[in-house]
Amino acid sequence: MGISSVGGCILDAAVTKFSGLAVFQPVINGVGGNLVAIQSCKLSTLLAQRSKLGSHPSNDAQSCVDPCSAFCGKSSHARTARLLMLMVLPGHLIFVYSIQLLNAGNTVITPIFLACYLTAALFQVALLLYFARCMIYCMWSRGIDPDNAAIPYLTALGDLLGIAFLAFSFQPFPT
Repeated sequence: MGISSVGGCILDAAVTKFSGLAVFQPVINGVGGNLVAIQSCKLSTLLAQRSKLGSHPSNDAQSCVDPCSAFCGKSSHARTARLLMLMVLPGHLIFVYSIQLLNAGNTVITPIFLACYLTAALFQVALLLYFARCMIYCMWSRGIDPDNAAIPYLTALGDLLGIAFLAFSFQPFPT
């Protein structure tokens, strides 16, 4: 609840300052939330198949790994994270150009805006995927079923990060 409240405060301030921001908020938060939910379910399923709740698989005993291992490692988790990261840019480009074609926002889609927006989206998803890896494993090791507990936290965190990065990406374009 607290995470969502902070995100709401940021959204309120950002929409007041940037008139074209509101139409992008559900896009950035929706894409990030859906991608991290996919990774969370995959991690939870793999843990359930390979170990008992409260203990890690013998070949994957660390709760939290470094970001390089989370994305560049040889594990199936890292491959999935890379694949999900590859989906960010095309997915957002489709939505951004749909918004432009429908004249849904007050924002002119320039190359600079697009670069700022896509950078914000990439940072959001990268952080969410990394936090998902750590959170799922920590919950599992503590005997908490991450299928029930992790996704609400991760999507709330995704909303917070999404609106914060989105507001930051609008900074060069005051309206």
